[in-house]
This record gives sequence, structure tokens and C-alpha cells, in this order.
Amino acid sequence: MPVSHGGNVQRFRFIDLFAGLGGFHVALDKLGGTCVFAAEWQAHLQDLYFENFGIKPQGDIRDVKPALVPDHDVLCAGFPCQPFSKAGEQLGFECTRQGDLFFNVAAIIKAKTPRYFILENVPNLLQHDGGKTFERIKTILIGLGYEVDARRFSPHQFGIPQIRERVYIVGSRAGRNGFVWPEPTNKPTSIKSVLEHQPADAKPLSPQVEKCLEVWDDFLRRSPSSVELPYFPIWSMEFGADYPYADGTPYAVLSEKGTRGLSKFRGSHGAPLRDLTPDDRWAALPSHARTEQFEFPKWKQDFIRQNREFYASNRKWIDPWVSKVLTFPASLQKFEWNIKGGERDIWRYVIQFRASGVRIKRPTTAPSLIAMTDTQVPIIGWEKRYMTPRECAGLQSLGDLALPESRTRAFAALGNAVNASVVGGIASNLIADFNEFLPPWVQPIHRQVAHA
Repeated sequence: MPVSHGGNVQRFRFIDLFAGLGGFHVALDKLGGTCVFAAEWQAHLQDLYFENFGIKPQGDIRDVKPALVPDHDVLCAGFPCQPFSKAGEQLGFECTRQGDLFFNVAAIIKAKTPRYFILENVPNLLQHDGGKTFERIKTILIGLGYEVDARRFSPHQFGIPQIRERVYIVGSRAGRNGFVWPEPTNKPTSIKSVLEHQPADAKPLSPQVEKCLEVWDDFLRRSPSSVELPYFPIWSMEFGADYPYADGTPYAVLSEKGTRGLSKFRGSHGAPLRDLTPDDRWAALPSHARTEQFEFPKWKQDFIRQNREFYASNRKWIDPWVSKVLTFPASLQKFEWNIKGGERDIWRYVIQFRASGVRIKRPTTAPSLIAMTDTQVPIIGWEKRYMTPRECAGLQSLGDLALPESRTRAFAALGNAVNASVVGGIASNLIADFNEFLPPWVQPIHRQVAHA
């Protein structure tokens, strides 16, 4: 607990596990906290953490002896989310590389009994394994003597221009003690609030990316104003295709009749499969149709049906365009228009290349940062460039922290970071009973989100 010695206030102490770029550190430092321990397994991020905060994290948390962790008041941990993410295999605790690291966090909580903890993960943690994973986590934490609660938040709910929902789990040994979750402000946001004008170090679009966007912009401009553009993902490979998808699947045909059974159908973009060699017929189907399933899930059936119906109603203007998209990889032949009612000019918006296709969003917010690759960094359409690492740090409310020199490493770390403003809002409410010990400049931000 914070104590006073001769009128000198001792700041409350916190530890930062899976520290990364230090989003928790930024948030709790602003609230008057002192970091007494950090752990981060990546060496280059350990060095960067020392550069930014003056404390060198220890390495892999599995090598940390809980009893040797310094005493602290607040434990913070954004434990690895990949085992629980919808984007991964969802192996959860069974993931041998990362899935069991929560138990290392629990071991430190058991050994050191901090007054509070704040944990962060992907929202799918709540539903993983039918809810059993979170129930197990909650049962363990309650068994350690804590009252536990969880809530989902996204930065855009608090005036920060990024849609990035995460689940936050808080625990207190003193009970709720008046704790309330911060109330979303839902104020209008604009990505321009974190942008620099034509920054010199911004990565320009590659010729292929720019050409791809020009082709999809042509698609938008060809579409009659009387035609409402689809709310569902556009899968251009379904334009002209007629392989079975509701009453059977290509794999079912292949299993029963071999590739010869596929010859009477049309594959991607209406290509007649009979014109191809037997070995090439399977490859000429859309990738989403080449799964080894005798029945497609309903969502896939719906997308295929919706795309075919859209094409049937609009082939007059689609047919002259469709050959232009054939030169691109399959992921670039998909398109998501999230601008219902907006002007059909692709360069007015925020763009992101995902495995699910080319995604177009209004400039009010940025899409969620992705840790796995820098090819999915948001594109600023009106400047025909990618966002810079500094701008993306603004989306995570990290201020002017030094970032990894490598763009790939910087975007990977930013994609894994916690949002400091959201954490600050939660933490300021959680530790409100520390008021008598906190520095006076902390008091006004209790009960609201503290913006970095």
C-alpha cells in the first residue's frame, strides 16, 4: 500500500507483465504510479522499454520466480491473445507456446497478493470453448481472494479514432468498493486527429496496390446510383460461378465423381471447368469453395448466394469490368464497402488490405491494428499512403514513446499494445480509494477516461 513518510507521498506501485511497448506503464504512470517490475520476452522490446521508462524488463515470464517479484499494489497483464483469438486456431490453454501463460500471471497474484489487477485480452476470450475458458479464469482469480468483473471496450467509445474491441478483467481484494466501469462518451471521432500531413517517412502505395484500388474505384464508379452497394463482402470470383454450394459442395462432387464431375460447372469468375485439364479444375474454383466439406456453413452459403444474386441483377455493368480484377491475387478480388450511402470515390476513405479482402471505411475511425503484418496497416486514401508508426502510436494513445526502428517490428508491437487511454480510465476508477495517497493532479481524472 502507498504510505506517507514525513509528508512525502510514495506513489502506488505496479508491475507490467507482457510489457510490450508499455501501454499499461503509460496509463498508470499518468495516475501517479511507479513501475517496480516488468517482464517482456522479446529482447528488442526490453531495450526499448528501458529507453522509454528507465527499467529493464526481465525475460520470459515462465522463468520468473513469483516470490522474487517485488511487492506491488496493482498487477497489469495483457497476456497473449492468439490462443483465444477468432483469427487463430483458438487452442486456448492447450496452445503449448502461449496458451498457458495466464497461469504464470495467477501464480504471481497468488504469491504477491496485489490489491488490484487489470488484465486485457481479445473479446473472444469470453466465448472461447463455450465460455468455459473464461469461467475457469474467473474461478481461479476468485479463489485467490478477488472480486472479479469483466467488460468489453473499444477506444472509439472514448473519442479515440480506432475500432479495437478488447475485454478488460479487473480484480480487487477489497471488493468493488465503489468501482464503476468508465462510461463511454461516444463522441464523434476523426482519424485526422492523429494524422500528420504528408509525413516524409510515410510508405507510399506499391504499383500493384494502387492499381488494385483503381480497379475497385472503377467498380464503384460504374455502379449506377440507383443500385445499393452490398453490405456483405463482395466476392468477385462468384460472378458467373455456378458450382454447387447449398445442395452439396465441390468436394462432395469430387468425392463421388472425381474431377470429371466438376466439368459441367463454372468456377471462379464463370470460367468453364470443362475447358480445363482434370488437374486444373479443382484449382479453378474459388479458394473458399475448395474446403473439404460436404456441407458449407450457413454464413458461407449466404455470402455465395448474395454475391450471385447481386451479379445476376447487375451483370450489364459488371461484365465489362470483371476482367480487370483477374490479374490480382484472390484476396484482392474481394471487397468490403463499409460506406453505406457515401460518395463512391475510394480515395476519400480509409483503406485496409485484409485476408478477407480490400476493406473501405469512413475516415471517422481507423480499423483495428493488426500485429501480424505491416501489409495490413491502414491506408490514408486521400494521401495515397500508409499510416506511419507514429500515427498508429496515436491510435494506441502512447504519446511520443520511442518505437522500434524497423517498420515491421513497430507495427507488430503496436498491434499487440494495449490502449493507454482506455486502461487509464479503468485504472483511475479501480484505484479510486487510493485518493488520499495520490498526487493532487491525479484527482480530476477519476471516473472518466484519461486521454494520453
